[in-house]
Amino acid sequence: MALMASELAEIEQMLASSDAGSQAYSELRRRYPHLAWIRCDASDVTETPFRSFREFDLHLLDSADHCAQITADPERATGIVLAKRDAAS
Repeated sequence: MALMASELAEIEQMLASSDAGSQAYSELRRRYPHLAWIRCDASDVTETPFRSFREFDLHLLDSADHCAQITADPERATGIVLAKRDAAS
């Protein structure tokens, strides 16, 4: 199932909040179980983030075709890569 614009706005709002912290990943997975979720360290992702927040880089995942890939197109997104940023970043 594709990511809806309203869902993306809610995800961005949650990640932008000052209390996003370590619970963000589990809370987002709970709220949006139809999306694919990947959590990693920001240094593990070479692509430019779709959005960057204080603690996380947000990448959109397109898994509609055979191979999953990062996309900049929200209309193709079927999941999220949530990359934890170093506190010094």
